[in-house]
Amino acid sequence: MTTILVTGGTGTLGRLVTERLRADGHEVRVLSRHSRPYAVDLRKGGAGLEAAVAGVDTIVHCATTQTGGDEKAAGNLVAAARRAQVRHLVYISIVGVDRVPYPYYRTKFAVEKLIEESGLGWTVLRTTQFHDLLVMLFEALAKLPVVLLPAGVSDQPVEVAEVAARLAELTGEAPAGRVEDMGGPEIRTFESLARAWLKATGRRRAVLSVPLWGKAYRAFRSGGHLAPEHAVGKGTFEEYLTGRRR
Repeated sequence: MTTILVTGGTGTLGRLVTERLRADGHEVRVLSRHSRPYAVDLRKGGAGLEAAVAGVDTIVHCATTQTGGDEKAAGNLVAAARRAQVRHLVYISIVGVDRVPYPYYRTKFAVEKLIEESGLGWTVLRTTQFHDLLVMLFEALAKLPVVLLPAGVSDQPVEVAEVAARLAELTGEAPAGRVEDMGGPEIRTFESLARAWLKATGRRRAVLSVPLWGKAYRAFRSGGHLAPEHAVGKGTFEEYLTGRRR
C-alpha cells in the first residue's frame, strides 16, 4: 500500500480520514501542529514539513483555520510536495466558495486555485457543512435567552463520516480534478435545524429569525452554499443528534 500524509489529521474530518485509510492498509502520517513526529505549523513550513512529505505518494489536505493563513499554509505544502514529487494532492473544500463572498469561503477558493495551478496531480471535493459545525453554532447561540438566526437561510448538513469515506475513496484513485459536490440528504431552514437541536438537548429557548445585510448574507439566503442536485448524503441531522445522545 501507499504512504499517505493527512494534514489536519487530528481534526474532526482528518481523524476519520486517517482511520479509514489505515483500515484500508495504507501507511498514514498525521500532520498537525501538535502531533508528533510530524508536528508542523504549515503556515511556517520548514524542515519538519520536508520530512513529513518525504517519500509520500498522496497528501490529503484537511488542515484549515478560520483565523487566517490557509493560503500561506497551502503554498508551503504545495512547494514541499513538488520537491518531494508527490503524485496526488487531495483537497477538501466547501460548496459555494465561488458563489458566496464570505471571507473564509474566498480563502478556500483561493487555495483551490493554488492547487489547480500547482503542477501536481490533484483532486478537489466540495461538500456542504458538517452536522458538527451546526451543533457548535447552536451551542454558541444558545448561551443567550433567545437563539438569533439569519432569516431566510437554509442549510444542507452532511455527516462527516460519509465525507471521510468519500475522501478515502478518492485518495485511492487517480487524480480527478474537481469531482462532483457532496451534499447532505436534506435542505432545511436554520430554524428547523435549531429547533431539532433544542429538542434533542432538552434546552428551552425562544428562536427568532432576523434579517441581516451584505453580499454574503444575500448569497447564503439565495442558496449559494447548497447543492440540491448532489444530495447524496444519507445521515440526517436528527440521526446525528440521536447518535450524540447515545
